[in-house]
Amino acid sequence: MATRLRYQNGFGNSFSTEAVRGALPVGQNSPQKAPRGLYAEVLSFTAFTAPRAENLSTWVYRLRPSAMQAAYRRIPGGKTAALLRSGPFTEVETPPNRLRWNPLPVPSRPTDFVDGLATIAGSGDPAAQSGVAVHVYRANRSMTDRYFGNADGELMIVPQLGSLLIFSELGKLEVHPGEIALVPRGLKFKVALQAKEARGYVCENYGAHFRLPELGPIGSQGLAQKRDFQAPVAAYEERGKCELVLKFLGNLWAAEARHSPLDVVAWHGNGAPCKYDLARFMAVNTVTFDHSDPSIFTVLTSPSGTPGVANCDFVIFPPRWQVAEHTFRPPWFHRNVMSEFMGLVHGAYESKAEGFLPGGVSIHNCLQPHGPDVPTFDKGSKVELKPHRIENSLAFMWESRYVFRPTKFALGAPQLQKNYDAVWEGFKKHFK
Repeated sequence: MATRLRYQNGFGNSFSTEAVRGALPVGQNSPQKAPRGLYAEVLSFTAFTAPRAENLSTWVYRLRPSAMQAAYRRIPGGKTAALLRSGPFTEVETPPNRLRWNPLPVPSRPTDFVDGLATIAGSGDPAAQSGVAVHVYRANRSMTDRYFGNADGELMIVPQLGSLLIFSELGKLEVHPGEIALVPRGLKFKVALQAKEARGYVCENYGAHFRLPELGPIGSQGLAQKRDFQAPVAAYEERGKCELVLKFLGNLWAAEARHSPLDVVAWHGNGAPCKYDLARFMAVNTVTFDHSDPSIFTVLTSPSGTPGVANCDFVIFPPRWQVAEHTFRPPWFHRNVMSEFMGLVHGAYESKAEGFLPGGVSIHNCLQPHGPDVPTFDKGSKVELKPHRIENSLAFMWESRYVFRPTKFALGAPQLQKNYDAVWEGFKKHFK
């Protein structure tokens, strides 16, 4: 029987945890001899001099220094690197068109989390530390003696099919569809599947780390609460020869090591992976008429240099009540200066009666018009406005001040819907 994992609660908390009693030093970080013969090492996820409210670092106490590894060698553009891309996204011209894809299939050949990454779109450049890349992962095999780290960006993982066990240097997270995981930039981890197949979405954040949005007039309550985020407790493994895969400046590199990088016996700090159950999001909405902007559904945000304008917002559309009076309740037609990348975890999205499938993707870039399709508009214009609960649906959006530039692979994929624009055909003139 599988052991139920334990977690530490809180977002941005300073945690202390040890897998073996007495492994953490008391009163200092780097004693002349660390307890139990361990090696002390600090992981700095922000610059040393970053403001205290933004500074993320963690001290780890491990069996061997992580520096004990061979030199990295570039992985050629084979199966692992074939579909993984990084900014600048200039390999093909970016069309202004609205784009939508059916779900990418899970490969039939053995494929782990890293091999199954395919980049759909992105913006900015990891070297400039701005923008994002958005990938889909497809896997049918667990990682065992292979480990992954991303020096280019923080990772937000959104499972859509199959649960994952993410075992990082700082411990284990079990993440199910309907939950998300955050993995700090550069942290090493491996992914084990909890079912035969897995698929989902990954946002690679080149910019400022994700944090909870300011609540403003909402006050101190609502949206995502700090205590509902869960960080792992210390866990370690001893393993022999293994492969370390690193993403660095857009390329994949590999190195051999004689021991597992997941050999941290104890750690303390505020830089840690975490997971969050999206069902715990306290949605806020209008109780009179019209719509609030979808920004009220922001779970986490990566700010840019301009106040209130995000490098990337993570927004969800969860089950909730609609009660607005005298109001067209589906999302309105709009042209947004922010660019939108949408995914669907399960169910049907309220703005589209059909065509947007779980595991699928849509991109509506800067100021391109979009909104409900004809059946949704007709129904929303005529339905009796009783209180209505949206059930059995979970869609999400990564919204950015930067344009999502599709990759050559994505624009040539057979899953790209060639007739997506037809969604908005057939609207009749009702003007009198």
